[in-house]
Order: sequence, then C-alpha cells, then structure tokens
Amino acid sequence: MHGQTNEVQGTRYSPTHIRATWDGTGSVQDASRALGFSRAKGYDLVRRGEFPCRVLRIGRTTRVVTASLLRVLESGEPEYNGARAGHCTPS
Repeated sequence: MHGQTNEVQGTRYSPTHIRATWDGTGSVQDASRALGFSRAKGYDLVRRGEFPCRVLRIGRTTRVVTASLLRVLESGEPEYNGARAGHCTPS
C-alpha cells in the first residue's frame, strides 16, 4: 500500500501532470514537493533567494513560475530567480 501512495505522489508531481493541471504559477508547497523537499525547506530557500525556480512575490503571496519549475525538473539545472552567480552583465 505504501508503494502505491508513492506512485500516486510521484505522478502528481511529474512534469506531464504539472503541464496538464497547473496554471502559470504554483504554490511553494507543491513546487517543493515536486523537487523532493519539504514545504518548510522550500520557504527557507525562498527567503534566502535560493529556491531553484523563479519565484514571484505578489503582496504577501509567494508563487513559483510553472515554466521555470518544469525547466528545472527536466534539466536538473536551477534557475535562482534570474540571479545566477557569474551571469550578471555590467551596467
């Protein structure tokens, strides 16, 4: 029975399921689970600016950009909110 729960959980956060069911943004909790860590860890990473996907703060709400999450899941490369070290251009 436990294995079945993991299969359902894994399917829920697969790129195919996310594409079919999520809008332009998703919750930090769901994105964290898709990436394999807890809600608390996800919010900690958001607070530090180190969440592996692009994050939008709208008022008091924090949302994860679905397209960014999908790129991270498929490539394994983080997108630290557009602020990757060494990729800044001088002004």
